[in-house]
Amino acid sequence: MVNDIWLTRGRRAVAAGALAALASGVWAQQSGNAPASKAQQRNGAPAAANAPAPSTGPATTTAAEQRAAIDASGLDLPANIQIFGKVDPDVRKATAIVNNTVITGTDVDQRVALIGAANNVKIQGEERDRLKLQVLRQLIDETLQIQEAKAADITITPQELNQSFDRLSGNFKRSPAAMRTYLRESGSSERSLRRQIEGELAWQRYLRRRIEPSTNVGEEEVKSVLARLEAAKGQTEYNLKEIFLRAPEGAAGEQTYNRARAMVAEIGKQQQPFEAFARQYSEASTRAVNGDLGWVRTSALPAELTDAVQQMQVGQIAGPVEVPGGFSILYLTDRRQVLTADPRDARLSLKQITIRFPAGQEQAQLNARAADFGKSLQSIQGCGSVDKIAQGIGAEVVDNDTVRVRDLPPQLQEIVLRMQVGQATPPFGNPQEGVRALVLCGRDESRDGQLPNPEQVQNQLEQQRVNLRALQKLRDLRRDAVVEYR
Repeated sequence: MVNDIWLTRGRRAVAAGALAALASGVWAQQSGNAPASKAQQRNGAPAAANAPAPSTGPATTTAAEQRAAIDASGLDLPANIQIFGKVDPDVRKATAIVNNTVITGTDVDQRVALIGAANNVKIQGEERDRLKLQVLRQLIDETLQIQEAKAADITITPQELNQSFDRLSGNFKRSPAAMRTYLRESGSSERSLRRQIEGELAWQRYLRRRIEPSTNVGEEEVKSVLARLEAAKGQTEYNLKEIFLRAPEGAAGEQTYNRARAMVAEIGKQQQPFEAFARQYSEASTRAVNGDLGWVRTSALPAELTDAVQQMQVGQIAGPVEVPGGFSILYLTDRRQVLTADPRDARLSLKQITIRFPAGQEQAQLNARAADFGKSLQSIQGCGSVDKIAQGIGAEVVDNDTVRVRDLPPQLQEIVLRMQVGQATPPFGNPQEGVRALVLCGRDESRDGQLPNPEQVQNQLEQQRVNLRALQKLRDLRRDAVVEYR
């Protein structure tokens, strides 16, 4: 949102579980390989190229043809299937025993409440029932990860948990004691949050010890990536985030579409970032990275998404878009051309000047002070006069010399690109978090795009490989686990 403070180096966590941001290299998947895999690996949603053509009329098939189609699964299933007994996989109590570790209904309810508190939303009715099942699956995965880490002699100490809990409380602008009270009042608990922290830290440490040391990238692979980057120079790439919702055919699919539309409306209110919705509701594998598809070219996307992306502006939400297997909601965070200089890569020296409003002030008083603030900005004559003007109106000043234009909110990017050194943006913000303006003190223009060095490419490839092997390991743990639903 525009009123977020953009000059501090750290960013507030978007959800209770967002303890560690995944690093992205300078080249950010410009090779085109990783984006394609992210965009197409949707937990069962096939890529557009593999989608069957729609039927144009009735067709007849022989029994042999039916058998051949079914055998394509590799499971040797009969052609005519009869279900014995009443089966409804969505009807189960939210309790499970995972390799002798109990997940109670209270665990599920408190995690659901934690999600609601983190996203500042009330979850009720059918949405709550659906989320409880999703949370149960997440708790099972979390339990398996902690168990596997302990089997590898990896344990998160109470001191580490305390440090992470205190740091996360600070992200929510609360003291640890206030955070505990807040969690209880929200229907969650400190135990639920600490359990999620433990799961994330244990799995990260397990990957560093057991997966990363055996992950290798050859010199020829690095050279191949650099060659593809050079060949792709000038092509447009899009930095996308996605929420994918599976949708069966018929009435259930219509319900999913309506739920996706309601989600787009909630995202549009800007009460919570897109990433929070993606982490909690998306049914794609990218849910683990807040829906991040990375930098992709349209050639790596299904045709339906390509049409939507090409019409989007940076910062815009699109969807729900029907794709094979369900519906996608897209968020375009950035756009660039491969290895080409972009004005938005310029680094800025900025001063942010902010006025705060005491609680309980009348709207007329707020308007009057905001108007005085706007007049004061007009009297700024270069960055040297900012501190004096701020002192005169009781404003705060924050300096930052390393802000890229593209790191600012989209609404401010266009304004800053047209500004001259010494000029200020129009005021922006709100009464709750303060009204502020940015003063441009200097600009270092971006240079022509350069190929990343081989070490950067190697590190990025190794990280992609670690992430893939982590998914494979988790699938193995699920397959071998003894899970009893109660």
